[in-house]
Amino acid sequence: MNHRPALIFWLGAAASILASRLAHANLLWADEDYHLAAAIQVLYGKFPYRDFWYDKPPLNLAFYLISGARAGVVLRVADTLFVLLCCALAYRFASRLWSRREGLFAAGALAFFSIFYSTPAVLPLEPDTLMIAPHLGAVYMAWRRKPLLAGVLAAFAFQLNVKGVFVLAFCLAVSLEGGLQAARGFSPALADAGLKSRAGLSPPSMRAGARMLAGFLSVNALVLLALSLTGSLAGYWTQVWRWGWLYLRAASGGGFLQLLGWLGFHAALILAALWYWASWYWKVDEKKSSFRPLLIWFVLALAFSAVGLRSAPRYFNLLLPPLAIAGARGMSLANRRGLALIAALFVIPAVRFGPRYFELRSWKDTAMDRESHRAAEIVSAAARPAAQSKDTIFVWGYRPDVIAYTRLPIAGRFLDSQPLTGVPANRHLFDARTVAPEWARENRAELARADPSFRPAFLVDGLSLYNPQLALGSYPDLAPWFAQYCPLARAGLIAIYEPCRR
Repeated sequence: MNHRPALIFWLGAAASILASRLAHANLLWADEDYHLAAAIQVLYGKFPYRDFWYDKPPLNLAFYLISGARAGVVLRVADTLFVLLCCALAYRFASRLWSRREGLFAAGALAFFSIFYSTPAVLPLEPDTLMIAPHLGAVYMAWRRKPLLAGVLAAFAFQLNVKGVFVLAFCLAVSLEGGLQAARGFSPALADAGLKSRAGLSPPSMRAGARMLAGFLSVNALVLLALSLTGSLAGYWTQVWRWGWLYLRAASGGGFLQLLGWLGFHAALILAALWYWASWYWKVDEKKSSFRPLLIWFVLALAFSAVGLRSAPRYFNLLLPPLAIAGARGMSLANRRGLALIAALFVIPAVRFGPRYFELRSWKDTAMDRESHRAAEIVSAAARPAAQSKDTIFVWGYRPDVIAYTRLPIAGRFLDSQPLTGVPANRHLFDARTVAPEWARENRAELARADPSFRPAFLVDGLSLYNPQLALGSYPDLAPWFAQYCPLARAGLIAIYEPCRR
C-alpha cells in the first residue's frame, strides 16, 4: 500500500494549521484568555469554584494546564495538535465507514474550516470548540457499538460544555438506529468486522442505552465527588449553572442570521452532504447502512444548534462533525461537475477569511488585546521580582488577558467584574442592565470587606472608560475600598492603579 499521498496530506494539513495558529502567536482572543487566567490560578494552588470564580465546566482547564497555561507559541502549537486530533478522529470515523479516501476528505474538511472561518469562532479553544474531539469520539464509539466508551466520551464533552448532553443524545440515537439495523439483519459494526447478524435478532438498544448512561453518569459522578472533596461543589453549582443560565438568558439574539451565515460559509460541506444523501435516495450509493444514523445525527445537531438561536458563531460547532463525515462521502461520490462546484464553494471562505491572517495589526478585533498587552507590560515592569513574594492583581471589566500576560495571582476570588456588576461580558461595554442585582451586591460586599492582606498590588480598570455607567467609582459600596488606590499609568482606555502611598 502506498502511504506517500497520506503522508503528504498530513504534513500539509499540519503545516497549514500551524501557520494559521502562529499568525496569532502574539495575541489572545476572548474565551481562551479566560481559561488561561484560570489555569494560572490553579498553578498557584487554587481550586476553581472554591478559591476563584470560574463559570465553565472544569475539564476546560485541563487543556490549558497541559501546556503550562502558556500563551504565545506554546499555546499555538497546542492548538495545532488539538485540531490535528480532531482531524484524525474524523479520518478514523469516515475511513471505517467507507474507505481511506473518505477519511482524508473528512480530515481535510475539518482542517480547512478550522482555518477559514471567523477567527473568534475557530481559533480560541473554548468549550464549543474543545467539545468537537469528544463529540466525534463519542458518536464513533456509539456507531461501533461500544456504548460504555461512548457514554464516557459524552461525559467528557459535558465536562467541557453543558451542551455535551446533546452529544449523549446523538450517541443514543445512533446506537438505537444501529440496533434497529441489527434487528433487520445488518449492523455496520458487525459488517466492519466481516460478520452478519442473524435475521430476527432483537435490537440490544435498551442494554446499549443503559451502558451508555452508566458511562456518562459514572464520569460525572466522579467529577462531582472530586468537587465535593475539595469544597468546590457549591461554587460549581452557582457559577457554572446559576450564572450560566443567567448569561444565556441575557445573550443577544440574531442567531438565525448567524446560522444562515454559518451554513453559507460551509456551503461546500452542505452540498457534499446533500450529494451523499441524494445518492442514497437514488440508490447510487451501495453502502446504505450509514445513511440513517448520519442523517439523524445532523438533524439533531441542527435542531439543538437552533435552541435559543444565540448569536455567537462558535455555537454552531455542533454541526461540523456530522457534516464533515457525511460530506466526505458526498465528495467521494460526486462526479466531476459536482466536485468542481464543491471546490468552488470552498474558495468562498478561503477568499473571505484568508487575507485576515495578514491584516492582524489593523483589525479592530485585536485593538483591545494590544491595549491589554501594553497594560500587562506596565504592571509586569512595576511588579516585584519573581524571587520575592508574588504581587496580586484585580481586574475591573472583562480583561482576563491582562492576567494571562502578567501571570500574576488574583486578589480575592474574582477573575473579572461580571460577578460584581451582574452584567455579562458579551454586552458590558455598552449596556449596564444587570441580570443578578442582589447577587452582584453580595459579591461587592465580599470584595469591600476583604482582609487587608488580600488587597491587590495592582488594580487594572479596563471597563470604566468604555462604559461610564459601570465605572468602578460609581458603586458607593466600593467607594472606601477604591479610595485606597491611586493612578499608576494608562494604556489606551485601561487605567492602572496601585495602593496609595500615604
